[in-house]
Amino acid sequence: MNKHHYVVIMAGGIGSRFWPMSRSNYPKQFLDILGTGKTLIQSTFERFAAFIPQENIYVVTSAEYVNIVKHQLPELPLQNILGEPSRKNTAPCIAYISFKLYQMDPNATMIVAPADHLILDNIAFNKVCLEALSFVTKHNALITLGIKPTYPNTGYGYIQYEQHEVSDNVYKVKTFTEKPNLELAKAFMASGEFLWNAGIFVWQVKNIISAFEKYLPEMYEVFLAEKARFNTPEEHAALLEIYPLCTNISIDFGIMEKADNVYLIPASFGWSDLGTWNSAYENLEKDYLGNAVAGNEVMVFDSHNNMVHAQKDKLVLLQGMEDFIVVDTDDVLLICKKEKEQEIKEYVAEVKRNKGDKYL
Repeated sequence: MNKHHYVVIMAGGIGSRFWPMSRSNYPKQFLDILGTGKTLIQSTFERFAAFIPQENIYVVTSAEYVNIVKHQLPELPLQNILGEPSRKNTAPCIAYISFKLYQMDPNATMIVAPADHLILDNIAFNKVCLEALSFVTKHNALITLGIKPTYPNTGYGYIQYEQHEVSDNVYKVKTFTEKPNLELAKAFMASGEFLWNAGIFVWQVKNIISAFEKYLPEMYEVFLAEKARFNTPEEHAALLEIYPLCTNISIDFGIMEKADNVYLIPASFGWSDLGTWNSAYENLEKDYLGNAVAGNEVMVFDSHNNMVHAQKDKLVLLQGMEDFIVVDTDDVLLICKKEKEQEIKEYVAEVKRNKGDKYL
């Protein structure tokens, strides 16, 4: 293992499209969504620990989730669990860990990955990550991993790339497109020039800091002014001053879509961002009628192609339902057509307006 290789696991999201199982005080990255016996963040940590030194794995999360991370990842050094004082999207999160790591190791290369993605082929994933680390060590490059689309998904971002290699299995990125409509997604697939954006990035820390200086200069200046306080007892106080000054912006919008040194490695390792109940449905085993069931005591009659998630020992009986999402928790029962899953966020907002935060 290379001592200059680091991983940053981003684990601060709320996962509102997995409501009512995912709650603001205990979101989906800390849940065993697929019934594997491990939570999503535990699986992510284990995946990276296979080829990155454990002491070089960091988790950046919301301050309110730090204790959950400590509980779920007891093998992670406590100083590697970083709590953000507020949610400002992925750019400030990445700026924070980049300045912190650069103070410790100016030769650091870094993989940035979400905590809540599903990856089925860990061997293929590890191989691609090591290829990316090797490339960025030799080049001033910002790498993103692209996934070969298997169907015209409208919930993913797409990356268009040039068709000739700049190095073995490395291609220059041409354009990014956020969540296209169905017709555009079909056209992207037909062209063969587009891959799904996995939201997994690899770069030298010094090069992403340079990109912040060029493309997000105000954010760069805020972190630069406080960098001497990182890795000291003053770090938390510095963050409380920095974060209110940061724009709420993703690394994709802030840097990746603007930079001229962005490259892509096409990959296939059984990836899903597990962003919705439909993505869980796609990755769970189904019965002969197409029902995906997570729960020990679920009974299904005359029902087809449903996603059912029930509490372990609660009897749930379905009859005459087709293409529904059914999620049963202690205090909420969700019954929603699968085709309406993208609207669950809106339903959650409506719950908040009518019922306050009690069910969120």
